[in-house]
Amino acid sequence: MKPSNLLLLAISLLPAGAFAQSGDEPIPLTLDEAGALDEALAAEVPNSPYRWASTGVALDQAFILDVTAAAFDGERAEGGGHDPAGNGFTLQGLEWAVGSNIDPFFRIDANIVFMLEAIEFEEGYATTTALPLGLQARAGQFLSRFGRANPVHLHAWNFADAPIAVTKMLGEDGSRGLGAELSWLAPTPWYLLASMSLQTPGDGCCNRAFATVDGPINDASDLYATGRLEQFFELTPDLGLNWGLSAQTGNAARADEETASAGTTTIVGSDLYLRFKPQDSTLRRATALTAEFMHRSRALPGRTLEDDAAYAQFVQVLSPAWEAGVRYEWASGNASDPLDPDWTSDRTRTSLQATYYPSHFSRLRLQLVADQLPWQKDPTLGGLLALEVVAGAHGAHSY
Repeated sequence: MKPSNLLLLAISLLPAGAFAQSGDEPIPLTLDEAGALDEALAAEVPNSPYRWASTGVALDQAFILDVTAAAFDGERAEGGGHDPAGNGFTLQGLEWAVGSNIDPFFRIDANIVFMLEAIEFEEGYATTTALPLGLQARAGQFLSRFGRANPVHLHAWNFADAPIAVTKMLGEDGSRGLGAELSWLAPTPWYLLASMSLQTPGDGCCNRAFATVDGPINDASDLYATGRLEQFFELTPDLGLNWGLSAQTGNAARADEETASAGTTTIVGSDLYLRFKPQDSTLRRATALTAEFMHRSRALPGRTLEDDAAYAQFVQVLSPAWEAGVRYEWASGNASDPLDPDWTSDRTRTSLQATYYPSHFSRLRLQLVADQLPWQKDPTLGGLLALEVVAGAHGAHSY
């Protein structure tokens, strides 16, 4: 330690007025002197509590605007809360993303979405940063770690609307709730992350297949549990594979509000993400293939409903400014399903997109859609033009 900084540290630990003469008042530090003392202590004693108690915490924050113009020749049957709802303009959301490391032990993140007629508290949680043995915990309101698409925010989507599998199986805003999660990064030669969470089911926006808890939690059965096992394999320096297995269980949404209780809803899923990105490509080209499958079982009074949904998408990054993609989706239906009474047979949807990035902070996306609804003879055809702009700092997206 430098002699000057050692002296500053010693002075800071002395009682107030140590250098005052008898009968004199202690001499306070000026703001400049206090700042210099702060910097010296932070530089020489990184883990000193003075560093966190006396310096401000800088927030990383961003505003992300998504607005879409759309036109369809038939019924638009979107299930997503941020999806373009029909002909004309749709404000998909103005997201305020805020995050910061609080101290050596915790980080805070929040995502608040402003809509035309509402404010949506999408996520707000604290995450530990110093637990031993590869453990990490978080608590608050967060998107459940189920599958690949559900935890992804709107600005990181490869298409302008959410997959049918997410909106039908989980909810119009996916699966999220207030709760706590514990994850473990295993000490294996390859990436292996296991997680488990307990959360409170939301209203119709989220966890639509689980019974809503309107009042206080009576016992753990009122919560829903989510488990996930995720692995990543580096097949070659240019090729990586991410494979995930997910499961959710909780009280089934009641088919009849007069029924006191129902059975259990269980949702299981598997997802694959294969990415090829040549390291020597001067155009930063990349090819990504994503596939996800979900199966849901609901034990309702007198019967059990089973349904499935899946999607597969291919996205080609042509250059830092251009990408293109195609997505195919399928979801089964059930006769007299209280959640989707008109969804009695299969639904399929095919989408094509081309995206232009003028910079890292803006994008324009053209998407064409052919949607075969179970209750219509002919598919609904449509086109969407989506604009996104970002102001501020925002964290990197997961692989």
